[in-house]
Amino acid sequence: MRVLVVEDERVLADTIATGLRREAMAVDVAYDGAAALERTSVNDYDVVVLDRDLPRVHGDEVCRRLVADGTSTRVLMLTAAGELDDKVEGLTIGADDYLAKPFAFAELIARIRALGRRSAPPLPPVLERADVRLDPARRVVTRGGRPIELTPKEFAVLEVLMRGQGTVISAEHLLEKAWDENIDPFTNVVRVTMMTLRKKLGDPQVIETVPGAGYRL
Repeated sequence: MRVLVVEDERVLADTIATGLRREAMAVDVAYDGAAALERTSVNDYDVVVLDRDLPRVHGDEVCRRLVADGTSTRVLMLTAAGELDDKVEGLTIGADDYLAKPFAFAELIARIRALGRRSAPPLPPVLERADVRLDPARRVVTRGGRPIELTPKEFAVLEVLMRGQGTVISAEHLLEKAWDENIDPFTNVVRVTMMTLRKKLGDPQVIETVPGAGYRL
């Protein structure tokens, strides 16, 4: 899942990003509204975590433009303005969810995952393909009932493949959904991650390489 955190309090923004990356999400950060609009114009995000009171371009305007663009990106407003009228206004502008500060990080993660499921075709909360089972909420992977220990990045790649439901997933799409904007698009990180993932999943191999196209599970 690809997430953009838009928050002008840099310590809070970086803390949220770090926590989400530990949950196997690919996270970019913008510290003002103009930077947020720039990133959303070039990157495809599943969820934008958006503060309202932003410099340069107000968070409300960022939300309005995302809605006007007809994007499938879901918006979670995360702000100190937590009164009922504030929530109603935020949802009226076009936000998909609204969480007031201070907040429990576990709730933030749950809400982001719920919105992420809504940004894509509906799938069951626990993904299963062949004898591989992946639970995104609990971050648990098993194969044939055997637990598989994966790094956050390996988990993210496997989740993208399983959400593909047997379709071929290109290396470019994997980079977009499992890594942030700082990744070198010419790196071999996808191939290396795929090698370690296959090794951990064991035999018989369930991840197929489709020459010139990508990977399929």
